[in-house]
Amino acid sequence: MNNYTYGLVSVSFRKNSPEEILSAMKDSDLSVIEWGSDVHAPSDDIQNLNELVKLQKKYGISCSSYGTYFRIGVSEKSEIYGIIKAAGILGTDIIRLWAGNLSSKEVSGEPKEKFFLECKDLSEIAKENGVKFCLECHNHTYTDDKTAAYELIKYVNSPYFKMYWQPNQFKSFDENIACAKLLSPYTENIHVFNWEGKNKYPLIGAKDAWRTYLSQFDADKTLLLEFMPDDSINSLKTEADSLRSITEE
Repeated sequence: MNNYTYGLVSVSFRKNSPEEILSAMKDSDLSVIEWGSDVHAPSDDIQNLNELVKLQKKYGISCSSYGTYFRIGVSEKSEIYGIIKAAGILGTDIIRLWAGNLSSKEVSGEPKEKFFLECKDLSEIAKENGVKFCLECHNHTYTDDKTAAYELIKYVNSPYFKMYWQPNQFKSFDENIACAKLLSPYTENIHVFNWEGKNKYPLIGAKDAWRTYLSQFDADKTLLLEFMPDDSINSLKTEADSLRSITEE
């Protein structure tokens, strides 16, 4: 028996309005959304954030997380307080940040030490404000590699500073499994998709892979669909049904 929560990352449909997205989610029986701060939920547009909350209530959808583009060590640290306020309006305490703008292989010595200290400082800000900052295993950031991500998370050593997980579409199945095993104790949410390189495919085609991925994690995670194989909102219900079939059989 699993206790997964099923949802969607709003950046999957940047060209669609929030109401179109929430309506499609309701029709697809998805209960939570991660709003992206780039298009749908800019942190400095308080009126828009309040409108999103009204729409969430209208469609019975909760905000699971706030996907921002704050880059640690690059963005102005003062920006984080507006982001925390925006997340609070939306009703979530989980905030996605980016681990800088350089890969782990490009960061060493003093810049690495400075970056780690910045992350430690942010974990204290998160604790003081009752939120969690989460990083993605994303290319062209410090957490692009499982070992680098693990080293950083162990250094920060805070329940307020965690990870997301998603398979890297440019790495092998075995490499992704190794990453999932290593980072599973520190993982908050999981982004779900079926990509190979730059090509997107229906999720059902990766059924066995995803069952193995998810077996590395506790069965109470929030699973967020991210991007459709054809980028169409009309495909959401099929992909949502596929996700449930993967996790419920």
